[in-house]
Amino acid sequence: MTEKYDLIVIGAGPAGEKGASKAAYYGKRVALIERASHVGGAGINTGTVPSKTLRESALYFSGLLQRGLYGIDYSLKEDLSIKDFMHRERIVVEKEREMIEQTIQRHNIILIHGDASLKDEHTVHVKSSRNEVDITGDVILIATGSSPHHPPEIPFDDKFIYDSDSILNMKRIPKTMAVVGGGVIGTEYASIFAALGIRVTLIEPRGRIVSFADSEIAKRLTNQLLQMGLNFIFNDRMVAIEPRGDHIQLTLEKGGSHNFEVALIAAGRQSNVQGLGLEQVGIKTGERGLILVDENYRTNIPNIFAVGDVIGFPALASTSMEQARAAIVYAFNLAYKERLAPFLPLAVYAIPEFSSIGLTEDECKEKNIPYLIGRAYYEENARGQIIGDLSGMIKLVFSPTDKKLLGAHIIGEQASELIHIASHVMLANGAIDAFIEAVYNYPTLSDSYQYAAYNGLANYDNWVKANK
Repeated sequence: MTEKYDLIVIGAGPAGEKGASKAAYYGKRVALIERASHVGGAGINTGTVPSKTLRESALYFSGLLQRGLYGIDYSLKEDLSIKDFMHRERIVVEKEREMIEQTIQRHNIILIHGDASLKDEHTVHVKSSRNEVDITGDVILIATGSSPHHPPEIPFDDKFIYDSDSILNMKRIPKTMAVVGGGVIGTEYASIFAALGIRVTLIEPRGRIVSFADSEIAKRLTNQLLQMGLNFIFNDRMVAIEPRGDHIQLTLEKGGSHNFEVALIAAGRQSNVQGLGLEQVGIKTGERGLILVDENYRTNIPNIFAVGDVIGFPALASTSMEQARAAIVYAFNLAYKERLAPFLPLAVYAIPEFSSIGLTEDECKEKNIPYLIGRAYYEENARGQIIGDLSGMIKLVFSPTDKKLLGAHIIGEQASELIHIASHVMLANGAIDAFIEAVYNYPTLSDSYQYAAYNGLANYDNWVKANK
């Protein structure tokens, strides 16, 4: 007999595991299908956790954080191998997999390893090396994630030319590297490898990196990366790349040919929809296979939902998990926190890291939204001086009419943690006065919020006087 479930989830990454766990918590019978040998998806195995662990390893081995503090020029051991460098990454990934497996078992979720494809709107065919089975579900949640996009003209070989997955398997640490693409992945990896003393050149067709970020933050990040020795080529694009003996030759549209030991191509990502049989049931897709969904993450087939990277931006583990939770709540009418939070934070774990929530100054200008700015700098903060981060900054964007916080943007140590303070103020529709009314431990970076708010209030007073 065909096994029947209340919910079938395809993909055991952060979104799939979250959706499955939420439904199981409410007593639903859940099957979770994963084609890989390990659970966790890209978030655990090739993307979020590995790259962020790699970042911490780079900071540790390079001593970068201590250079400004003690005035000592730390340098890497000459014989440091990739195996040494990746040791911590392997430990963290294995521990995360173990915790996910425990969560699946604790919720009595049936985990099935194999390739899933849709036979009809309620039936999923699962093929593994051992057998083939059909299972049915009242609701189906697709959370198959994404993979690095491989333009056909680029000869990826995982020896000289890597993508953001295979770069973690480099056999040695090179002396020179090209990074093509200045989005999140390209910027993060470029900064990590630059911190290790590799001569990195980042190539970006647009005039700046991380184009979605507040331009002041992006400029500050660029300047700090320049100080680390990272080289930028803007407003030019790669037209050819090929291995040449023990190196690669990369040709630019305007800037001629350049030689590097290796190259990382960060050309965006594409949805993992191949072989899912979406056409079998008529699920609509967009560019690079993105599954099209409504505000409740439902596809054009009423009982089939999709969440996470497979539906596109912002493609962050945090938002993907929230999307899964919201989809399950809607699908089963659970009447619990039906919607996503109106403001979602993002973080880019470059060196230095930065994090944002809400409107940027650029967006306010583009949308003709009145705004004022409040800034505070780590160099004027006692904790910033203590830890040696003298280039960090907190930037508040707020309304001049009621001082309501519209956005916050932070660059520097702990930016991804500090952003949540601003998040809670925004969720409460709070004004920047909230930072002044609060009391922060001293010395802390959090205390910079008060100084940013005071700076903002001074600008507000000037605005009031000018508009009387």
